[in-house]
Amino acid sequence: MTRRPAGYPRQNRRPAPRGTRPDPARRLAYEVLRAVHDRDAYANLVLPALLRERGLEGRDAAFATELTYGTLRGQGTYDVVLGACVDRPLDQVDPPLLDLLRLGAHQLLAMRVPAHAAVSATVDLARAVTGEGRAKFVNAVLRRVAARDLEGWLGEVAPPYATDPAGHLAVAHAHPRWVVNALRDALTAAGGGSWEETADLLRADNLRPQVTLVARPGQAEVAELVGLGAEPGRWSPYAAVLPEGDPHALEPVRAGRAAVQDEGSQLVALALARAPLVGPDARWLDLCAGPGGKAALLAGLAPGADLLAVELQPHRARLVSRALAHAPGRHQVVVADGRDPAWRTGVFDRVLLDAPCTGLGALRRRPEVRWRRRPEDVPELARLQRELLRSALDAVRPGGLVAYVTCSPHLAETRVVVDDVLGERAGGVAYVDARPLFPAGMPDLGPGPVVQLWPHRHGTDAMFLALLRRVG
Repeated sequence: MTRRPAGYPRQNRRPAPRGTRPDPARRLAYEVLRAVHDRDAYANLVLPALLRERGLEGRDAAFATELTYGTLRGQGTYDVVLGACVDRPLDQVDPPLLDLLRLGAHQLLAMRVPAHAAVSATVDLARAVTGEGRAKFVNAVLRRVAARDLEGWLGEVAPPYATDPAGHLAVAHAHPRWVVNALRDALTAAGGGSWEETADLLRADNLRPQVTLVARPGQAEVAELVGLGAEPGRWSPYAAVLPEGDPHALEPVRAGRAAVQDEGSQLVALALARAPLVGPDARWLDLCAGPGGKAALLAGLAPGADLLAVELQPHRARLVSRALAHAPGRHQVVVADGRDPAWRTGVFDRVLLDAPCTGLGALRRRPEVRWRRRPEDVPELARLQRELLRSALDAVRPGGLVAYVTCSPHLAETRVVVDDVLGERAGGVAYVDARPLFPAGMPDLGPGPVVQLWPHRHGTDAMFLALLRRVG
């Protein structure tokens, strides 16, 4: 274990005030962290609901949001620093206490909060939620953390970059080592892969993402969203970026005519809809449709087609139905398993398979995923992805198209899955080069025929698309 620092900043030697009511924004952030770590909740779902429930707005809401997401993003870095400041392994620290220490560490090392305020406010919170004795422990540990800035701590606790670049980047940019290596492998396959570019990607994962909206075709226009304070998206003709504010405060979003949807998700659905097709184009299938964003976009892009949306989980199927409630054209939502032989009819013209995956491509939006997923999750998901892709290829007619999509760049969930299934089909399925189906001038789409999008290259989630044609 790294030796504890000897000195503390002078401003932190004042005793923490007693009996002070904890700051509402900090308490809210703590409650979100507890929900994430205690019951596997997602911060992007819990936080907005709590902000509305507590009536936090303006600067308080912004502070709670930064404190929540920043702590979750930096958790791995902060745990290494805290491990150097605590006399026991961190897995022996009670989880609620550890979350308090992480909140304090983020304020001290990554926010513009004066050290004395970060320590005293976190101690007040600890006193309110864990009691006086544990508050003293929080006070002592955070004073040790405050002895160095983040750069100083990284110089002490991170492995040297020269001899262990993956280990150094894992600590410096708060990603598990296995994720760092998986992302570098995927970058290499996409025509990059240097450690410098890997660091760029990790930094992009830690940036606060902008809120991107989709103006659902046939229901809303980007100009309408722009008139409400948004800006046109960079790539998708249906995208608008909301610089600030709650998207649900906009009438088109409340009415379901527009929605929050990353540009990467829009682009892969657009690529499937734009791909040239010989023969009929009347039956479309979304095989894993929940929560319904891509299904609603597809319905608007092809109002003359029949769209069948299949979703295994009933609560997610209800979300799909809600997303499609005002969509043009004919559509049906069915609660069923995408692997069910009932869908292997060979009659669909276009099939979208947005397969369940590790979610490593959306770490900007769901930072807790990086700490929740494990390497052993990948083989199980890859087996499911193969089964679903086989089902999708059986569902499409000869000459029809299948879009295999994941929000993960991990090679075992993307290229390996597709290559393995195509290898089983003995020439019955062929790749379609997806690159021409993306916006003209969009850079760094790789060597093809698949497309892998990246946060640091394109400003989108790391969406993967393989476009496949069933050969007659």
